[in-house]
Amino acid sequence: MSQRRFRFGYVLASKKVSSFIQDSLINHAQKNGIDLIPIDLNKPLIEQGPFDCIFHKLYGPEWRKQLEQFARQNPTTVIVDAIDSIEKLHNRISMLEVVNELKITAQTETIGIPIQIFIQEKSESESLLQAMNRQGLHFPVLAKPFIANGTADSHQMSLVLKPEGLAGLKAPIVLQEFVNHGGVIFKVYVAGKHVKCVKRRSLPDIPEEKLGTLKENLISFSQISNLTAQDRNDDSMAELIEKAVMPPMGFVTDVANQLRNALKLHLFNFDMIRDNKVGNRYLVIDINYFPGYAKMPNYESMMTAFFLDIAREKQNNEANS
Repeated sequence: MSQRRFRFGYVLASKKVSSFIQDSLINHAQKNGIDLIPIDLNKPLIEQGPFDCIFHKLYGPEWRKQLEQFARQNPTTVIVDAIDSIEKLHNRISMLEVVNELKITAQTETIGIPIQIFIQEKSESESLLQAMNRQGLHFPVLAKPFIANGTADSHQMSLVLKPEGLAGLKAPIVLQEFVNHGGVIFKVYVAGKHVKCVKRRSLPDIPEEKLGTLKENLISFSQISNLTAQDRNDDSMAELIEKAVMPPMGFVTDVANQLRNALKLHLFNFDMIRDNKVGNRYLVIDINYFPGYAKMPNYESMMTAFFLDIAREKQNNEANS
């Protein structure tokens, strides 16, 4: 890379700025020729810059209009990412559809998604239980809001243990198969071609014999930690996570790269679980745009390497324009 400096403008919510645009990231990027510059939303975007890249997590018609106008007048500026591509992750059906189209080359591991159904509105002609039976969906099931746009409401999820619990749900909603997965989730962070997989605590398993003894019909995620005695013991949970075997990195990277190409996104993460019953069967259960990268150790190095890739893409765009 030449000694030229690159200007990367960003537009993020204030909470995301405080967590992501840390001094450590700013300094690491600067040392590598990348200057991170906040975009002022009180001024027209077209009057700001120049920018070699704009990365953002902002929606709405006014921002879309400004971004499209800027892109037309600055065709070599790299936009991370296109709003149309981001919005595919805003509902829990379209975000996972692409997973079933992936062509993974692993000899042993498989990738898929849980059985899920979208309930647009409660119908008198067909109950939620009938809809579940029609799709082969059995209790327990996860109930997730259809919209997944990062708002507080989009995180109001529940575990439905019995048919009686369905009465407490509000449409539109997605009912998703709950698969026992050892209480561990694999969070895969993607920044362009850079991929990092970490282990995190997840919902505890619910053995079939325990399901019949539970008194609750519907449990919010905030209450699920009360389900098992083991889950109350932080030491045992830490040991469980520590012992969990990571999926093969070649497999993880293959899934990440294919998702990146299919979704046409640079910045996202996906949550993946391993089916207890079929140890080499992995399921993607959620995909999020521009996640909390700062939760990863040494996130500054990964993000700066990604920024440098974008800088090279910008130089190629200029050479070919």
